[in-house]
Amino acid sequence: MLMQDILQYEFFRNALLGVMVLSVASAIIGTYIVTRRLVAISGGITHACFGGLGLGYYLGIDPVFMASAFAIGASGAVEWISSRHGVRHDSAIAVVWALGMAIGIYFVFMTPGYVPELNSFLFGNVLTITDKDLWTFSVFTVVLVAFMAVFYRQVVTCAFDKDFARVMGMPVRFVTYAMTVFVAVCIVLTIRMVGVMLLMSMFALPQIIAEIYCRRFRTMMFASIAISMVGCVAGLMLSATADVPCSAIMVLVLSVMYVAARLTAPLVRRMKWQ
Repeated sequence: MLMQDILQYEFFRNALLGVMVLSVASAIIGTYIVTRRLVAISGGITHACFGGLGLGYYLGIDPVFMASAFAIGASGAVEWISSRHGVRHDSAIAVVWALGMAIGIYFVFMTPGYVPELNSFLFGNVLTITDKDLWTFSVFTVVLVAFMAVFYRQVVTCAFDKDFARVMGMPVRFVTYAMTVFVAVCIVLTIRMVGVMLLMSMFALPQIIAEIYCRRFRTMMFASIAISMVGCVAGLMLSATADVPCSAIMVLVLSVMYVAARLTAPLVRRMKWQ
């Protein structure tokens, strides 16, 4: 099927715009969590969302709303446990991860009948993005970009060294919890694109590709946005022409880009120093 033929369909145009907008948001969030060495938190919050999904279906409440509430609660719990009780981040994430999955499995089992969107939640389906979703993605991305523009110096300082940020009089707690909420909401929105199973890759692969060529936070963030957008759009196009699951192809494309970056990095460095 030709690209011009595919673009005639509204659902595909929505999917294309959706992955482009979410590529910006996930790249910004991914740069932050990679810098803080908290990539695992994306997995923990993602699986904690499963608890909200199950509870939402059981109570007859919007599952996405409940998943968002669980994501924000889980991310806040990780920060609170690790900062107030001296528990390591990875241990706190493991607790939240397991508890969310346990709650989700229990309530999905208790829900009468078949849970219709379970497969979409687990594996993602970018072709189901609606106009309402696009507005939600866009508003979130604009708010995130605005926050980063205003508090960029504080975010970077807190990401690298919280103690130094406190000495400098920066609002460490506000910045940390605000970014925690942004991480949680971004994860919930991105689940629609790649699902629980593959979401961690969206918050890590573009960043580790960018990290091969650059080290500064700002440069890494912009490079991650470009890499994420290219990989996701290419994956969407390839999946449409080959009729295969989009989320898996996007991750495979990003993985190929990482291998290519690793292979070409020595040549790029040699050219740079000549």
